[in-house]
Amino acid sequence: MSEEEDIILSELPDDELVPQMQDDLYDGLDEEVVEGVNILLERGWMPYDVLTKALVGGMTVVGNDFRDGILFVPEVLMAAKAMKAGMAILKPLLADTGAPRMGKMVIGTVKGDIHDIGQNLVTMMMEGAGFEVMNIGINNSAEEYIAALEEFDADILGMSALLTTTMPYMKTVIEELAAQGKRDKYIVMVGGAPLNEEFGTAIGADSYCRDAAVAVEVAKDLISQR
Repeated sequence: MSEEEDIILSELPDDELVPQMQDDLYDGLDEEVVEGVNILLERGWMPYDVLTKALVGGMTVVGNDFRDGILFVPEVLMAAKAMKAGMAILKPLLADTGAPRMGKMVIGTVKGDIHDIGQNLVTMMMEGAGFEVMNIGINNSAEEYIAALEEFDADILGMSALLTTTMPYMKTVIEELAAQGKRDKYIVMVGGAPLNEEFGTAIGADSYCRDAAVAVEVAKDLISQR
């Protein structure tokens, strides 16, 4: 960002700066988003308000346009990267101020599956919506999921699969949770190209999500119901 742009951005009143930050987030402009976050903090905004009113508001538009086919994965990834840059400033401040959290999620690809683009996108979208997310990567066993859930004190388990041969393992994880008496502690959300709503219901998941934008909305709904 140039010095001239710095001055212009810093001179905007709050009711113009926030929409500008959301536009910058939409366009994936990391430096502008970081600058906007710092300006609002300098003006006395609480970190939680910067997150929810500026950043989450911007990512909500990104999620809606992704859902509606206006934006595509590369553009969403750019917006999520800009969101992450702003969040890097806010995260320690949110912890210090004891800000309310939306919820905590553990997400990973199931055992035998090494595809992670979809779950990485869900991770960034969920963080953009104000959730805390532990992404445990690929090829996860039931034991690894459960250990992460307990370590992170999570509310939600997200499982991803891209192969028809690996998606049945999601049922194995849910059955192991039940066997350990822990199934009711967690919201279980599943997704991936070969899945559908019928499959999600059949294996006992709380929800099947067809894409990252839907995952965010479903997670919000299910958390609010709890």
